Amino acid sequence: MTAQPDIRAFFDPDTFTVSYVVSDPATKRAAIIDSVMDLDMASGRLSSTSADAIIAFVREAGLTVDWILETHVHADHVSAAPYLKAELGGKTAIGFNVSKVQGVFAELFGAESQFRRDGSQFDHLLQDEERFSIGGIEARAIWTPGHTPACMVYLIGDAGFVGDTLFMPDFGTARCDFPGGDARQLYRSIQKILALPAKTRLFMCHDYKAPGRDEYVWETTVGAERENIHLAGVSEEDFIKMRTERDATLAVPRLLLPSVQLNMRAGEKPPAEDNGLAYLKLPLDAL
Repeated sequence: MTAQPDIRAFFDPDTFTVSYVVSDPATKRAAIIDSVMDLDMASGRLSSTSADAIIAFVREAGLTVDWILETHVHADHVSAAPYLKAELGGKTAIGFNVSKVQGVFAELFGAESQFRRDGSQFDHLLQDEERFSIGGIEARAIWTPGHTPACMVYLIGDAGFVGDTLFMPDFGTARCDFPGGDARQLYRSIQKILALPAKTRLFMCHDYKAPGRDEYVWETTVGAERENIHLAGVSEEDFIKMRTERDATLAVPRLLLPSVQLNMRAGEKPPAEDNGLAYLKLPLDAL
């Protein structure tokens, strides 16, 4: 029987992001997935209310954090990974292909010449099909490019954490119009997820309430996702056509420009300038 981790979700209504603490009940070892650092764009101030809720839970539950995982370089919220690592320990990790994302965005934002484009800001780069563990529970990283070139799904026991690759079955699938996105790749990546056992629990990184639904939800199953409104009875070519046309109508995410600049650095700020302050850039007429 596949091990069943304990899972605690933390929903951030400002960015519609769901972060997770995933733990082995036998050993109390844990991973944190897709954390949020709060950002007030009007003031340019970062704060830790969302991350502090995770810290309080981890300490109250007596957990030891081994991993702080990112499913991808997020374009809609800032990662709290550095803050959580300083408070709780653990190794930061992301998919091996993050270097491609860093290369694209380093050019867009005119990153300093010292900025490393090899993923070394993270403690560990997970390879496709790499095995690791949360206490006594086996985990596996599954490369699922399409939304971005570096997207990973983390299968921990009987639970998969899919990032932005999939949304709830009544909402659909990820956009593919960011740099390095590819609708054909996304379709094929999703097939890897749908090939998992039907009872596998799946946990979303976001929920936006599908039309007609009154509550935010973020847990489903592989079996339910096989009936996803973007996938059920849809061929690969039809999916590509739908995704391409739909993406052309979508607005740029509200926090894309600040989020990517920080997240490509594993959540760290850019180097401070001569006045001691760190700055984010706003490229004009670029997107």
